[in-house]
Amino acid sequence: MAPAPYICLRCVRTLRRRSFPRCIPSLAPRHITRLSSSSNAPHPEPAHDEGANSRKTEVESPEPTSEQGALSRRLQEATEEALLTGGRSGRRAVLEESGFSEELKERLLSRVIDAKFKSENAATFAAARLDTPESNPVGQGSREIAASAPWTGTESPEDAVLRMLTDAHKPLSKDLRGKPSIPQPNPVDMRIRRERKVSSGVRAASARDMASAYAGLGLKEREKEGKPLTEKEQEALKKEFKDRFTPAARAVPATLTGLAALANERIEDAIARGQFKNIPRGKGVERDTRADNPFIDTTEYIMNKMIKRQEIVPPWIEKQQELIKAANNFRARVRSDWRRHAARMISSAGGTLEEKMNRANEYARAEEIYNPRRQNVDQISVPTNATDDPVMVKLRQEVAAQAQAAEYKAASATAIAAEAGKEAAVAASPNAEPQISFLRPFRDPAWEATERGYMELAINNLNAITRSYNLMAPELAKKPYFNLQRELNNCFADVAPLIANEIKERAARPAVKNNGTSEIRPSVLDRFSRQQTARVYERKMEPYGFREMWRDLFSKS
Repeated sequence: MAPAPYICLRCVRTLRRRSFPRCIPSLAPRHITRLSSSSNAPHPEPAHDEGANSRKTEVESPEPTSEQGALSRRLQEATEEALLTGGRSGRRAVLEESGFSEELKERLLSRVIDAKFKSENAATFAAARLDTPESNPVGQGSREIAASAPWTGTESPEDAVLRMLTDAHKPLSKDLRGKPSIPQPNPVDMRIRRERKVSSGVRAASARDMASAYAGLGLKEREKEGKPLTEKEQEALKKEFKDRFTPAARAVPATLTGLAALANERIEDAIARGQFKNIPRGKGVERDTRADNPFIDTTEYIMNKMIKRQEIVPPWIEKQQELIKAANNFRARVRSDWRRHAARMISSAGGTLEEKMNRANEYARAEEIYNPRRQNVDQISVPTNATDDPVMVKLRQEVAAQAQAAEYKAASATAIAAEAGKEAAVAASPNAEPQISFLRPFRDPAWEATERGYMELAINNLNAITRSYNLMAPELAKKPYFNLQRELNNCFADVAPLIANEIKERAARPAVKNNGTSEIRPSVLDRFSRQQTARVYERKMEPYGFREMWRDLFSKS
């Protein structure tokens, strides 16, 4: 083969420039004045049309034509400018009122479309011009600037993210950068080669290694100890040695099913040898019955289990204790004040002790009829997002049943009392009073007005604690807010049966004598002294010791 001719770099550049022409020949435009005059002239004969068509092909041919005049170029620029910037009126004036031929109109429209397309994709055309062989000296930065979008005044999300990543992770310098972590594939030689010849020394060394491995089985030690292998063990060992030289003895399957079959086979062999008989058993798995409860949320169950395992108290439990303590203190104070005030007011009506107690018992019966005891508000759990919860459905049913039972009991008691009153009125004389009196529950609006400021403040405090508790507690443990009228009704219902005993205790309590002075009881040391008053002498005397004290205690005077 003949050697390839040498071509210098200058010749290559010259050939490359010739292969990419600098400009593409465009169609020579026709004179607008001639076209306009021809459009205004009458239509010629068909023969003349053929001659005109031949002249058009000659004009439209890529052969160089005569240069346009200044007036023609100016008219052409004005027409294109009217099409581009004139809007509908300019387009109508050029295409309809100017009298241009259809060919010229199509050419003008195509130029307008090309100009519009180039203006919309100016960056792409600029980047394409930079990629031409003539623009090779242009750097990569200039190409990216030409191809990038113009600045609009706001930073794009892509640029902002790239800037934040660059600020967070500074790029390493070229000296500190290592090789890529992706390993490059090494070429594989697929040519067939002869097997490598093993020398006699290598074969002797491998044989020696095999002999040492055979000696490591411990057969000789067992023979020395007098414990040779049995016939079954010898047969199994011979079979194992024979299987090592079979073609598929050490073949490992390359599929998942093959590996699973191999693992199962080895497990079955180990089970047959009895290796799984004496495995120590672990502790039994403790199964929690609440884990499968459909009424307990899985997340709530896991959180409660974690809290129980770590032996900590969740914050909403501490808030619940604070709420219960505040509610109990408020209720205890209100009940104590109302019991003392009601006992005083009923006793102030006059009469014997028995009459006062009977009057208090009648008020208690009226309280039981008109104001039955209801459940405390802090004993009700109200989930905010589960109105159809089974627990809440059952609770609402119980509350409705209790309300119906209380209404029925009050109505029946009122009817029985009315019938008894009628019978007593009929049986007794007209001057006699009925034995059953229809009293309303005992109330004191003055006491309620006096204590309302404190009670409203306490209720607001309880509601604030309840609000913070509901923000922490789970849905099933949330509590409703407190109501002042409900608390007062419960207070009246709880205190009414205790007023009679309070009146009795106040009557049996001894009167306290208080003349405005406090009586001082003598102490143990005061009993040894005869004088009740002490005198202080302001003068210098001998030190007072045990002898002087003994003398003063047992002196005759």
